[in-house]
Amino acid sequence: RVVEFNCRFGDPETQVVLPLLASGLGELCLAAARGNLAQAGPVVLDTERAAVCVVTSSAGYPGPYEKGKAITGLEGFRGRDDVFPFHAGIAYDAASGNLVTDGGRVYGMTAVAADLRVAIGRAYGASKGVSFEGEYRRPDIGFRALARLAASA
Repeated sequence: RVVEFNCRFGDPETQVVLPLLASGLGELCLAAARGNLAQAGPVVLDTERAAVCVVTSSAGYPGPYEKGKAITGLEGFRGRDDVFPFHAGIAYDAASGNLVTDGGRVYGMTAVAADLRVAIGRAYGASKGVSFEGEYRRPDIGFRALARLAASA
């Protein structure tokens, strides 16, 4: 039985997989749109690296939260191949020229590395470089996976 299937581009479950995709995303999407995904070949993931996505949300989420808080620090990730900020609840405020919060889940910071522990540190480190008033992120993302790895070693 399937309880939930998260595969939209806005879902953290997808954002953590996309940077590991070794297949061409454009070709896969085109084949799916044409109804011949089976002919596109297998979906290949880079299994030599680990990926972690840490979501930063507005204070109060999933309940009531304020919008319009200025966001700083997102401009520094262009051209990197180890950290990917996925914009979610973000808008452009033309009056101030700033990016501002516009949703509960503001952005997901996905990081990749050869090791899960390094990917976790990289995701949290990159997230700390981005800020807005009332930001919140869970402090435990990936730690259950680390515990399972330690137990199986």
